[in-house]
Amino acid sequence: MEDSTLMFRKSSYSAQEGQCVEVAILPDRIAIRDSKNPTGPALVFPATDWMLFLDTLRTV
Repeated sequence: MEDSTLMFRKSSYSAQEGQCVEVAILPDRIAIRDSKNPTGPALVFPATDWMLFLDTLRTV
C-alpha cells in the first residue's frame, strides 16, 4: 500500500530505536508496517480481523 496521506501511529510505550509496529486506521481496513522501514510495504487487514486480533491478545 503506497499512500503518503496515511497517518501511521505507534504505541507511546515503544522505544525510539525504530523496532516497532506502526498502525494506520482506514475506514474499513487497518494498515500495519515496520517502523524501521516507513517507505516499505504495509500489510492491510479488514478492520474486523484487526479487532478480533486485539481481543485475542487481551485474553492471553
